[in-house]
Amino acid sequence: MPELTHFDEHGSARMVDVGAKEITARMARAESFVTMQPETLRLILDKRVAKGDVFEVARLAGIMATKRTADLIPLCHPLGIDAVDVALSAVNETTVRIEATVRIHGRTGIEMEALTAVSIAALTIYDMCKAIDRGMTLGPTRLLEKLGGKSGHYQASVSRSSSERGT
Repeated sequence: MPELTHFDEHGSARMVDVGAKEITARMARAESFVTMQPETLRLILDKRVAKGDVFEVARLAGIMATKRTADLIPLCHPLGIDAVDVALSAVNETTVRIEATVRIHGRTGIEMEALTAVSIAALTIYDMCKAIDRGMTLGPTRLLEKLGGKSGHYQASVSRSSSERGT
């Protein structure tokens, strides 16, 4: 099992020094889900939610959150993101799937940025629709894939929850 790098030899939290690491092209993809009543999803798809176009606001929130990850998660490095794509789609009559792809040329990975994007997009959907459906559930949220860096390529296996949702 790999060593935890966010703690020094005394057990104190630290930001990892990435200064000597090689700059490489990196990519991370993550997904999350929001489950709701069928009527709620119909309102979203028909763009009849009083607060506006839920998918577009959630997409923007996910993009903005990607750029603010280091402000939200204490030991993350502030990064100059090259590209972010946040896609939202209905996978059945009650479930929205959110996928974020983040790219960078940098010294450290961007998994946290992709996970932050889908998490904040999911929370935005909840916020915009809570007046009509407080019973919405968020998740599961997970890393799907990462490329670049010393640890190489990671790809998640198809989980039962994803296959049950039709993804």
